[in-house]
Amino acid sequence: MDHTALADFLRSRRSGLRPEDVGLPEGPRRLVPGLRREEVAALAGMSADYYVRMEQARSPQPSEQMLAALARALRLSNDERDYLYRLAGHNVPARTPLDTHVAPSLMRVFDRLEETPALILSSLGETLAQNWLGAALLGDHSRHTGLARSSVYRWFTDPAEREIYPVADRPRQSRAQVAGLRAAFGAAGQHSRAGALVRELSRVSVEFTEIWELQDVATRFEDHKTLIHPELGAIELDCQTLFTEDHGQALLILTAAPRSEAAEKLALLAVLGHQRFTPAPLANGPTAD
Repeated sequence: MDHTALADFLRSRRSGLRPEDVGLPEGPRRLVPGLRREEVAALAGMSADYYVRMEQARSPQPSEQMLAALARALRLSNDERDYLYRLAGHNVPARTPLDTHVAPSLMRVFDRLEETPALILSSLGETLAQNWLGAALLGDHSRHTGLARSSVYRWFTDPAEREIYPVADRPRQSRAQVAGLRAAFGAAGQHSRAGALVRELSRVSVEFTEIWELQDVATRFEDHKTLIHPELGAIELDCQTLFTEDHGQALLILTAAPRSEAAEKLALLAVLGHQRFTPAPLANGPTAD
C-alpha cells in the first residue's frame, strides 16, 4: 500500500468534484474547491475520521468493499478505480458482466433524480445505489450483506421480501427474478457469483428450482406495477430503465402519472421518508450521526 500516493489521489479526485456533480446542494460558501471530506465520507458510507486519516496518509489498509464505495462516491472511471485499488495494495477487480462498479455516466443521471424513487441494480439484483426516496419506498437495501445483497436470493429465502407486491403479482415476479438471473448466469458462467447464487438457491428453494427448469431468459424491468407500502398502501407506478451498454447494470426510475392518487402518495412518502430517515435529537441538543 502506497499511503502517500493514495492520499494524493484521493485529494485530487475530491477537489475535482462539485456538490452538484454528486447530487448534493451547493450549501454555504466554500473556502476550497471540490467536496468536503465529510461529504465524501458520507457518500461512501464510512466515518469522516477514517477518510481524513486516508487523506493524511496514516490510515490502515482499506478493505476492498471500502474501496468500491469510495470509487462510487468519487465517481471514478474504471481506469481510475483500478488505480485506486493498486495504490491501496489490492488486486484490481476483474472487469466482467458482474462488475459492481457503477459507470460515472450512469451515476450522473442517478444524482439528478431527487423527486422520484430511483436505484441502480447489478445483473444479480444487488442495489449499488439507492436514493433516499427509493429507500423510503422499498426499504434500505444497504443493510444486506453476502448473498442477501441479491434481490433474487432474498425473494426466494425471505418471505418479507414479497410483501411489497400484491399476492396476485408474486408468481410473475418470481419468474422475472429467475429469468434475470439466468441471463446473468449465461453471461458470466457457472464459476461466477451468478453460478454460486444459482447453486445455493437450487439447494434451499424448491420453487426456484422448478422455475429455473423452465429456461426463461430476460432482463425486463420496464413495467407498470403496483407496490404495497406498509403505511400508504397500494401505489401504482411506472418503472423505466436505463441500462449500461453491456446490460450489466440498470438504473430503475419509478414514476407516477401526474395528479394521480399515486403521485399524491409519493408526495406524502417524501414527507414520511424525511421523518423516518432524520436522526432523532440527542438529549443535549445536536442530532446524532
